[in-house]
Amino acid sequence: MSATEQTEAVRPKGTRLPRRARRNQLLGAAQEVFVAQGYHAAAMDDIAERAGVSKPVLYQHFPGKLELYLALLDQHCESLLHSVRTALASTSDNKQRVAATMDAYFAYVEDEGGAFRLVFESDLTNEPAVRERVDRVALQCAEAICEVIAEDTGLPRDESMLLAVGLGAVSQVVARYWVADGRKVDRERALGLLTSLTWRGIAGFPLHGSEQDAGDA
Repeated sequence: MSATEQTEAVRPKGTRLPRRARRNQLLGAAQEVFVAQGYHAAAMDDIAERAGVSKPVLYQHFPGKLELYLALLDQHCESLLHSVRTALASTSDNKQRVAATMDAYFAYVEDEGGAFRLVFESDLTNEPAVRERVDRVALQCAEAICEVIAEDTGLPRDESMLLAVGLGAVSQVVARYWVADGRKVDRERALGLLTSLTWRGIAGFPLHGSEQDAGDA
């Protein structure tokens, strides 16, 4: 969370804000509480206090703790998906595209707000609405990667999707491990290692329509 957002999160009670600004303020406060305490230990009282508002104001925007959590989860799932799509569209060089996609996951997990914990490490994964959102964003990210693999290799969609799921899973698991392990490996070095690993695998599939592809046919 930025310094501006943190300032908003401790705004004194009674300050009137436009509805959208108030909602964003509440989401920022909720993120801090949920990341620090987990869903089950967090209380609406804690969130209201962190936001500097009364509980009635909080309930005007979110009818309950679950609805607040889901709104926050939707926001951060969309952020991850946008980052992956942006990375895939950032270049036509496939090795650089792999590196950019890895970097998108690292940047997401490295964010100081800890939003990735709500998506990848939630203590509420048994809640169907949470599970559905987490599974959906993983699928959407994989589908975005799948489109590129299928277009470039000519592999059937089912096979491309299998590879895409693997690339996405490796990216987020390694990024989370890197953060949990205290970033002992320099970030650029970590990205380089992961990119080399994944690129050497995916590069084994020739470009669709290339001379190598024609020779293998």
